[in-house]
Amino acid sequence: AFSKITKSSPAEKNSICLLIFDTIFSPDMISKSQVKHIRSLEDKKNRYAFSQFVIEGEKMIAELLNSTFEIVSIYGTENWAEKQQASGLDSSKLTLINEAELRRISSLKSPNEVLAIVSMPHVIDIPGIKKAIALDHIQDPGNLGSIIRIADWFGIQHILCSEQTVDVYNPKVLQASMGSIFRVQCHYTDLENYFTVHPDIPKYACVLDGCDVRQIEGVHEGIVVIGNESKGISHALISFCQHRISIARLGQAESLNAAIAAGIVCHSLWK
Repeated sequence: AFSKITKSSPAEKNSICLLIFDTIFSPDMISKSQVKHIRSLEDKKNRYAFSQFVIEGEKMIAELLNSTFEIVSIYGTENWAEKQQASGLDSSKLTLINEAELRRISSLKSPNEVLAIVSMPHVIDIPGIKKAIALDHIQDPGNLGSIIRIADWFGIQHILCSEQTVDVYNPKVLQASMGSIFRVQCHYTDLENYFTVHPDIPKYACVLDGCDVRQIEGVHEGIVVIGNESKGISHALISFCQHRISIARLGQAESLNAAIAAGIVCHSLWK
């Protein structure tokens, strides 16, 4: 077979090489157990049992490769892999798959080239925080992901999440964060206890009947507290907040989306 290749024309050699490649990386190269494991990580219980989560799409994987997060494995198409030659990607962690296999392991309606399994970072104690966002019982994954992205935009490195807030490794949260998950740390904690232990950090509760946030100046540190989408901030948490702030309403809308409110408030406080 080797002698036939060496005697072939360049075009024939190319065809033979492509045939060999297609044979090696034919459908079903990814095992059933791998497919089962990847799909199992869509469930929160399994994510924490294995301390792993899934990232999908070219942009998200590009952000991952530039982060300090530990990659367990990557499943990418040949087209994606060819574009990674200068990325420093550890090829030992890469499994080449075709589009059909990608659809089998993806949770997206329109999978995009690549998927990775990532190790959750080790849980650490919450460091001394000068600037943060605190989320009380945020339930919508899109809201949490967008708030993570907003925090990243304003240079806020920490988000304090109540224990009832949606899981940060939920696939919809990760997609909505657009890669900011790799630069913003989300800490799940008892917010009442945290606020009790740190009484001197200024806390700004976002409510409907507070002071116009545009009137507040000279803020260099503090925690912006955002409440549940329908119920707002719990009365217990509001009692810890030195400042009650609102976004001036000029029209007739009843309320603002939690992520939109977070963006406006962060811009007003830390402009």
